[in-house]
Amino acid sequence: MARKQIQVSRRILFIWLMLAGFIFLLSPRKITNKFQFVFARIFSRPMSVGRSISLSVRARQLPIDVVSRWEYDKLQNHLSNVLEQREEIRRKIEKLSGVRERGSLKGAKIVIADVITSTLNGVRNELIINRGKDDGISVGLYVLGINNVIGTISAVDSRTSRVRLVTDSSSKIAVKIGDLEIDRVMEGAGDNTAKIKMLSTKHRVRVGDSVYSRKNPGFLDSAMIIGKVIECRRDEENPSLWEITVVPACEIEKLNDVAVIIMNPGSPVE
Repeated sequence: MARKQIQVSRRILFIWLMLAGFIFLLSPRKITNKFQFVFARIFSRPMSVGRSISLSVRARQLPIDVVSRWEYDKLQNHLSNVLEQREEIRRKIEKLSGVRERGSLKGAKIVIADVITSTLNGVRNELIINRGKDDGISVGLYVLGINNVIGTISAVDSRTSRVRLVTDSSSKIAVKIGDLEIDRVMEGAGDNTAKIKMLSTKHRVRVGDSVYSRKNPGFLDSAMIIGKVIECRRDEENPSLWEITVVPACEIEKLNDVAVIIMNPGSPVE
């Protein structure tokens, strides 16, 4: 007899659960959302513990010799700068034997600035940083990302500055490509890339070649890497010339801070 009563109770419980499910299914969204929030609050700790365990398992599965993209770009750009500086020193020594060379940033003042906002869409590609006139910043100074030139100061306030990135549509900067001893102007394309034109196709340019900003007395004492060639094709209007597409040598959208170079800290540029 007791066994029969238990079976009936289970049936009634099942029917009540089915009715509750239908009622919950047909209830307004506001009510169901409240139930969801209550559920999340009750079980938030177990779920967070489960997520932490999952992340720790993933972390243990990663090879110990993996380096981040950020660190790879930083080291790669540093290597490119060292190689270019070495080549520039070799050329100068050949012309002026016995001249003692100095590091490209020796004697310069480096101002580290946080990125407040970044605009990387459309024709405008720029950063707003938290350093300005009070920190010795002036228009025209070069700005570095991770050992590479990313732009120049275009406007200055007392405590903030605007950085015109090399990909901005109004950016124009003198550059050289790889081992070619030919100056050309790199213009921003406004789509996180820049273009180099007016270079004869008789010069060999390859995808992956480094692009260097040229020495600019008073602003930059030595060439520094600015980007990499990602495309090189003949100009549609003039097939005897290259149209070269360049991307920055680091992921600018991931920068949290930058470095402003003041080559002559005792004599600010007006």
